[in-house]
Amino acid sequence: MKCRKFLGLLLLASMGLAQECYPDEERIDCHPDMGDTPERCAARGCIYCDAHVPNQNVPICYLPRDYGYFMVGLPEQIEDGFRVNLVRRSTDTMFGAVLQITDGTPRWEVPLRIDPPSGGNQNPLYDIRFTNIPAFSFKILRRATGTTLFDTSLGGFTFADQFLQMGIKLPSRNVYGIGENEQPTFRHSFEKWPRWVLWAKGLPPSYDASLYGVHPHYTVLEEDGNAHSVVIVNSNAQEFVMHPHPGIVYRTIGGIFDIYMFLGPTPENTVEQYTELCRFGYDHIDNLRTVVDRMIASEIPYDVQYGDIDIMDRRLDFTVDPINFAGLAEYVTELKTRGIRFMTILDPAISVGEPAGTYPAFDLGQEMDVWIKKSDGTPMRGRVWPEDDVYFPDFHKNATREWWIYLIKQFHEELDFDSLWIDMNEPDNFVNGDIVEGCPSNSINQPPYLRRVRQDSLYDHTLCPDHIDSAGIHYNTHNLYGWSESEPTATGTTEAVGKRTFALSRATFLGSGRWVTHWLGDNWSSWDNLHFSIIGMLQFNLFGIPFNGPDICGHQLDATAELCARWMQLGAFYPFSRNHNAYGKLDQDPAAFNGSIIEISKTAMSIRYHLLPYLYTLLAQHSMKGGTVARALWAEFHTDPETAGIDRQFMWGSGLLITPVLDQGATTLRIYIPDARFFDYFTGWEVQVRKAWDEFPITPETIALDIRGGSILPTQGPAVNTNLARQNELGLIVALDDLMEAKGIFYYDAGDNLGNISLYSNHV
Repeated sequence: MKCRKFLGLLLLASMGLAQECYPDEERIDCHPDMGDTPERCAARGCIYCDAHVPNQNVPICYLPRDYGYFMVGLPEQIEDGFRVNLVRRSTDTMFGAVLQITDGTPRWEVPLRIDPPSGGNQNPLYDIRFTNIPAFSFKILRRATGTTLFDTSLGGFTFADQFLQMGIKLPSRNVYGIGENEQPTFRHSFEKWPRWVLWAKGLPPSYDASLYGVHPHYTVLEEDGNAHSVVIVNSNAQEFVMHPHPGIVYRTIGGIFDIYMFLGPTPENTVEQYTELCRFGYDHIDNLRTVVDRMIASEIPYDVQYGDIDIMDRRLDFTVDPINFAGLAEYVTELKTRGIRFMTILDPAISVGEPAGTYPAFDLGQEMDVWIKKSDGTPMRGRVWPEDDVYFPDFHKNATREWWIYLIKQFHEELDFDSLWIDMNEPDNFVNGDIVEGCPSNSINQPPYLRRVRQDSLYDHTLCPDHIDSAGIHYNTHNLYGWSESEPTATGTTEAVGKRTFALSRATFLGSGRWVTHWLGDNWSSWDNLHFSIIGMLQFNLFGIPFNGPDICGHQLDATAELCARWMQLGAFYPFSRNHNAYGKLDQDPAAFNGSIIEISKTAMSIRYHLLPYLYTLLAQHSMKGGTVARALWAEFHTDPETAGIDRQFMWGSGLLITPVLDQGATTLRIYIPDARFFDYFTGWEVQVRKAWDEFPITPETIALDIRGGSILPTQGPAVNTNLARQNELGLIVALDDLMEAKGIFYYDAGDNLGNISLYSNHV
């Protein structure tokens, strides 16, 4: 279901304020910006009162209960919902003048194609109720159970030109999603009013700071085991505050509230409904050869070799270093004879410093006028990896799309890559705004409300918000930059390669999964990040991008042998499995360590290759009907409250339970077994506990894998790469449930053919 532009004409009215010291859990911050004082609070018509419990980030300047709007008359039912006319009460908005919204008032809307569900809404699964007490709000209820799913009575609405706010009461504290941030638990905490800011930033993870992608999307597991998810289609800088009611206070500094709700009722249904609508620093080709040779010699399964920006000529897109990487094209051809594919990188920004006629990417871009502009109409200049200034392409423009696809196809003629990886596309910039002018002082570059964005600036490490592309100002389109680059990259790669391939993107937005996959960015080589990687992987499965994973062993810092061994064990079960780290760090490919690490890595990756037909089938299912590949235990066992907080275990589909070792020096492993038959993958023995925790001693080789009763998992004989493995015999693992039955689905094809797919299923 969808709630869109439900506000009619907003006018001024009068209201009196009752000064009252509210309980902490009933407060909605009236001064979310810094520097609240009694005088400033009173000037906003709000209540100032100390918190009852100190040091919990409780607002001390908060909204009165009757803040917001009156509904005038009754809701008018229209073809796709309701229209209501609202009258604003006589209070100031928190930031800026009152915004009058009418049918003819233009507001920025995300240019995301969303196909409405077919068949209309004849028998909705929900009811909507409106009220004016104590101010206008509405709630959405699940008709089958009466559960209130979405209730806006947690504080009134605020609509100013550059500040929109609503409070949402939630039916449960089991809330997941909202990203991209480094979150310490998969289930959100409501302690101390945590705040999650969404504004794409190309910097390494740092707890609650905003990261590369923007996904205003959350999922709630209700107390009875039903689930729903909510997506707010807004591309401006925004934040979610987890309110202890429980609830969410949502704020954005532009656009509209364009809200979609997916009612499940199972967790997997919500994702299906939503999705309906490497190594940097090889320096020289000889070092690249060394890594490849030792990986092959170690017999660790290995399918793809990556080339980072160091293969480029002076870090210029669409080039190869003619000195340090002379012979790379021939070497890529050699790799393919050994069954190894090659993936290379592109950054969006194009150097402007090459002599005219010598750099086609820039020369053709100038001719086709593909650049993002300043307000005076000239291209903005930034700085990234090349030694000269750069221009940033305007991917919202059709000419830019054609230019980018053409360059990809031409580059493929020079270097026979199999897929592309697009980086730095938040977009990242090594200077703040234009390299010469910076960012002018105005309300777009310095909006009235801005909090907890890194360095408290929208243009830190990126473009000025008032820079212009063909869709609008960067203030509105910044979070769409990676999304807008994704389709032409995916299209260009497919046309160049002529086979099924994929593009890998650092920056993503709602709907990016249609075009690209994702890796979780420049993570840290730490035990915390080993755990956090599971959370990120599960989040992006909710966001509709299941083929994702982090840099195994971490990207920043040097990984210890123990950490890398445990990470290789876990990494074998990321849908997207890649070992990659930063320039200047110690080699961390498994073959760079001692014999025991090589054997541990070889064993883990051999298991992955044994189960690749099962993983491939899960990905095919996602391609056809949406849903997740890696999923939390609560997605399968959603009526078991014990599973709601588990994020150190996860599942592949419904059939395989994975429990990695995540702690340094661990000698035991604690595992939760849900209420079903499970069988040890290695021995076939049935696990002797159900709906209970178990703990057992472990060795450095341990990773717990358990197959759920009732499942049939397709398998293949492992080999050192996919091409060879696909020549081995196929098999089945059949695990019977309590009724002595099992069922499964199997998908198999040529592996890289284009076209539609279909599944084969069987029941035993």
